Amino acid sequence: MQKQYDDHAATSSPGAAPQPRRNLSWVVVPGLVFAALAALFAFALQTGDPSKLPSALIGKPVPAKEFPPLGKLVDAGQRVPGFKGSDLGNGKVSIVNFWASWCIPCAAEHPLLLQLKAQTGVDLYGVNHKDHPVAARRFLGRYGNPFKAVGIDATGRGAIEWGVYGMPETFVVNGKGEIAYKHVGPISPESLATQLIPAIKKAQAD
Repeated sequence: MQKQYDDHAATSSPGAAPQPRRNLSWVVVPGLVFAALAALFAFALQTGDPSKLPSALIGKPVPAKEFPPLGKLVDAGQRVPGFKGSDLGNGKVSIVNFWASWCIPCAAEHPLLLQLKAQTGVDLYGVNHKDHPVAARRFLGRYGNPFKAVGIDATGRGAIEWGVYGMPETFVVNGKGEIAYKHVGPISPESLATQLIPAIKKAQAD
């Protein structure tokens, strides 16, 4: 007992070095970031309009990321190319759509992409996200290919650079190569008529 008491006295004596406090910022900061993102998603769900989720890229040039072509994809007998950020703009308004064959909402919105192309005549660029090439080609073969170019985002890095929340997402890029509008989630007939097409017309007028 005496030895235990002496040991305790030695570690709690005034001359003992103070124990360092643990830095809990690595726990607190990620928690705060997650809470903020959760609040944004909750707001979008409550309003019924996921496009209200913010984007820090609005008004800024598109990322310079290059998307390699989807292998063996052919349209009208011609290989469909991939694309990079510098291919967008050049005086023309364009659309960039992130999609995947495993994404059920992507299949639901796909006819509206074909309608969008027919109504507006703008060039559509597709980004196939974390998908199997065979499944992606089968998807376009089944539902149609509205895209001028189809690039692959095999690792998901491109989606991160574009600030994508999830599949599908659609961007309006103005003639200067800047992101003018972002639509989060699948396009609906209502959002096509009241949001996307007006955003295209505004970008064309600007």
